[in-house]
Amino acid sequence: MKFVCDGATLSEAVMKVSKACAVRTTVPVMECIKIEAYGEELRLTATDGELTISKTVKAEILDEGEICVPGKLFADFIVKLSDEEVSAETGERGLEIRYRDSATAFQTMSGEEFPKFNLGIGERSVVMKQGELKRIIAQTVFCCAQDESRPVLKGCLMEFGDKLEMTALDGYRLALSDAEIVSKSEAGSIICPARTLTEIARMLTEDDKEITLYTEGGMLLVGTEGMIVLSRLYSGEFIKKENVIPARFTTVVTLSRNELIQSAERAAVLIRGDKNNLITLEIGSDLVKLSSVSDFGNVAESVLAGIEGVDLTISMNARYLLEALKALGEENVCISFNGPISPFILQNAEEKGSLYLILPVRNAQ
Repeated sequence: MKFVCDGATLSEAVMKVSKACAVRTTVPVMECIKIEAYGEELRLTATDGELTISKTVKAEILDEGEICVPGKLFADFIVKLSDEEVSAETGERGLEIRYRDSATAFQTMSGEEFPKFNLGIGERSVVMKQGELKRIIAQTVFCCAQDESRPVLKGCLMEFGDKLEMTALDGYRLALSDAEIVSKSEAGSIICPARTLTEIARMLTEDDKEITLYTEGGMLLVGTEGMIVLSRLYSGEFIKKENVIPARFTTVVTLSRNELIQSAERAAVLIRGDKNNLITLEIGSDLVKLSSVSDFGNVAESVLAGIEGVDLTISMNARYLLEALKALGEENVCISFNGPISPFILQNAEEKGSLYLILPVRNAQ
């Protein structure tokens, strides 16, 4: 195999696919990037068994072939050559990279050892605007669980009906948002890993352009601009959001989103590093009084608010509150409560397409 490629083009492709390289595995080839040189294109592919990313770029192919190189090491090296023209050739030393008057060789493995994938799936499909898909991913994926205790919660539930409705939760908070779809082959639902959704969002660069999500046999495939993301889907029972989101509330507060964000950020400074990251809201008399206390001092601020219902004092994780507020987009937000120990929800004051539910923390004071 031998090819010549622009360093910036090669670097960009390698950095994108390397995110799918396995980190800890008993199968060494899954730590690799597979390079295929055929026709006038290079195809770079990496996988960890759950997520596969493949990127095709233009190159001058002098000798066709395929090879596998150490993924993370190769990516870290190639990114340093973004201003160079890169020539690569396989030989006795492995894959030899030439640039200017220098050369570096990487040990290789046979391309035949790399896992085979079906990139032709398409039993069911959903078409969306890239901007809508990117928005709904950003508004939900941060609420997915990080631990392995309930693997299904490491993904988002995606329900395709008249709209795409996406749900994520980690046991302490829940995100729910909807987005317009252009067309679909049929209604249905999938549970997609959060990591996959994050990589899909990174490849969406043209908001008004359409993109198609294909599913078949427990797999999801999305492709655009020479890049393909292929992922296994999670199976299992997702928590029914109807059983979690309250239907009625005893206290409803409407206030400026930016003012509350600024106050909460200042309060969070003093409790940075605390286990519970705790701030308290005291609600009443047309004010929301926000406070935090730590060994370093205390913060006490007030934000004007419209309040309906009973007064209350409630404590919560500052990061959960701030992430939900920043995911909402309107000038004013509505926060609805059912007492100091029940879950509360945050929404835009007008457009209710997104909802965030947070479990409070029992106030020890």
